Amino acid sequence: MTVVEPKVNNTGHRVWPVAPTDDWYHKYYYDMRKVTWNCARCSVCKWIDSWEVKDARFAKVCPSHHRYLFDAYSCQGRMDLALAVIDGRLNPDNAPKLLDVIYKCNTCGGCDASCKRHQDMEPLRVMLDLRARMVEEGALLPQHMPVLESLKKEDNTMFGRKADRGKWAEGLRVKDATQEKCEVVFHAGCAVSFDPDLWKMARGAVDILNRAGVDVGILGKDETCCGCKMFDMGYRGEFLKYAENNMDAWKRAGAKTVVTACADGYYAIKRLYPEIGSKFEALHMVQVLERLIREDRLRLSRPVKMKVTWHDPCHMGRRDNDRVYVPGKAIMGLYEEPRSIIRAIPGINFVEMFRIKEYAWCCGTGGGVKEAYPDFSLWTAIERIKEAQAVGAEAIVTACPWCERQFMDAVSEMGVGMKVFDIIELVQMAI
Repeated sequence: MTVVEPKVNNTGHRVWPVAPTDDWYHKYYYDMRKVTWNCARCSVCKWIDSWEVKDARFAKVCPSHHRYLFDAYSCQGRMDLALAVIDGRLNPDNAPKLLDVIYKCNTCGGCDASCKRHQDMEPLRVMLDLRARMVEEGALLPQHMPVLESLKKEDNTMFGRKADRGKWAEGLRVKDATQEKCEVVFHAGCAVSFDPDLWKMARGAVDILNRAGVDVGILGKDETCCGCKMFDMGYRGEFLKYAENNMDAWKRAGAKTVVTACADGYYAIKRLYPEIGSKFEALHMVQVLERLIREDRLRLSRPVKMKVTWHDPCHMGRRDNDRVYVPGKAIMGLYEEPRSIIRAIPGINFVEMFRIKEYAWCCGTGGGVKEAYPDFSLWTAIERIKEAQAVGAEAIVTACPWCERQFMDAVSEMGVGMKVFDIIELVQMAI
């Protein structure tokens, strides 16, 4: 390994070289204790960037701190806890609320985006590594045990039967990737496979891929969890098992590309799988749709007269980044593609919410929060629906089944008329 040393500038300060395309700093110099120690405790992690604030009511970025109003539930508070754990001053035995604080975090990355705009530290990585440390030491959150059991027994996190995983595709014209070779595998994911309300999104995705002449196949009942949720909950071993299983299945199918309409699956395949040797191209359906529309292979000709707003899913937004912050440039993510698709639909009235792109408010599902703390999870989704209402939207559009399910539940709980669509459904309305 080549060790890169800092240079001394003309003011006498040590300066690390900037390499936007090279993650050398985070691979070779990341030190969990150093990051927690160096946290400035500036509270930037609780808010969207001050230059981006458009409405005081919608200026916070951390659902956990906004909900519990105690510093321990903010990123900087968790930095203090992480440092105490590393130094051996805190553990679940002498701090009964420790796991509660660690896991009442959506791992949405809002704190990470705000911190990187000012400090360029690694708060999200610390949170994820802290959870992995808890799991390694056997300090497990009891509420997550049913999820783990479902995964071990049925290869999914939705408590569904493995034999039913492919039901969403019944009657659909698509290759069986366990029997036929295909260039592209469509990965439906756990949420879609076991929630009939979401089947139309996956069926629509396959239909569009077929229309475009894509050689696509699915694994049906043999598909397994992508492992993203387990990674975010700290179960690295389970993540590795399912990632390797998926890669083996795709390789047997002869696929070169994996397409998914799930933000979690996209993030896992795009960002986590390459760390263990994956060479598969990972595409989210919004990338496919944007390309097809731009190349005039998918024409949107039917007007959709509706005022809609767009919700940026965390895993295809701010968490889809290379961990290297380039001053003056927004954190990477699939931000422009979905907006381009929506604007291409005739008759649509598109309005942005107050918190968008890297400062988008989380739907509340991530990090195992939905499974462990359903009230907090639903509260977070309701906050987003209120924001959509505040800008006058009739419908909220997203591109993640977890977000879609959350918003449907939030709308039902609130008793309001807000419509919820996946972007694939919106496109189908316009075809």
